[in-house]
Amino acid sequence: MKRNKTSISKAKTYKEIGEFWDRHDLAEYWGRTKPKKFEVDIQSEVTYYALDNELSARIQAISRKRGISPDTLLNLWVQEKLQKQKA
Repeated sequence: MKRNKTSISKAKTYKEIGEFWDRHDLAEYWGRTKPKKFEVDIQSEVTYYALDNELSARIQAISRKRGISPDTLLNLWVQEKLQKQKA
């Protein structure tokens, strides 16, 4: 990250920026913001995997209880499993 990239949080890393905004509300700093123009080039890829209907229903129920999408829940679970496989 370039030095002084974030003028409000004074963070030096993206992690620190995230932690700052987890603890603060933009409304507190609205007067210190400046308009910026930028382009976003999102290059994501979606891969579909077949699931048993019962598994799918259980995943949807759990994700609704947690207030997240089934996609997010599955991605979190797969990431956790892969982390355990590394160890």
